[in-house]
Amino acid sequence: MAAMKITLLAVATISAVLLGTASAATYGVGEPGGSWTLNTDYSNWVSNKKFHPGDEIIFKYSPAAHDVVEVSKAGYDSCSTASAINTFKSGNDVVPLNATGIRYFICGITGHCSPTAAASMKVVIDVVPSSSSPSSPMPAAGPDASNPPPPSSTASSVGATAGFGLVVLLVASLMV
Repeated sequence: MAAMKITLLAVATISAVLLGTASAATYGVGEPGGSWTLNTDYSNWVSNKKFHPGDEIIFKYSPAAHDVVEVSKAGYDSCSTASAINTFKSGNDVVPLNATGIRYFICGITGHCSPTAAASMKVVIDVVPSSSSPSSPMPAAGPDASNPPPPSSTASSVGATAGFGLVVLLVASLMV
């Protein structure tokens, strides 16, 4: 009986870990058609994204040509790095989105961020609360070619659902 309780505790812990990480998504900034470059329309890229706490964004770029600077709204509006919050320079920068709120990112290289130009290396990431209810309605348009779900979150959700099903089967077989 004690071994059964330990097994059930282990199964419950594993399922909590699987379900806790299932909703996180990873977004490559500018992907699939671009990256952190002068040729990407970041307003368009971000327009069909919903960022939630636990997600992460990845800036991929040539470190010899660009960088990523997290700034305040004032820094974003003026393309100023004077009061930078964070500066990233690796060319493969992973930025965790741990809390709700609006975050602002620009390229700090002179001339790459322009307060007035339409094509400018700057992006606003609005992190909104996750819906904990499984019965949340789909967006009116639903996922389609113009509004696809994020690939990694879809894969994680499918994996977690399958993993949860296996956990339920395992617990049921142990109780027999």
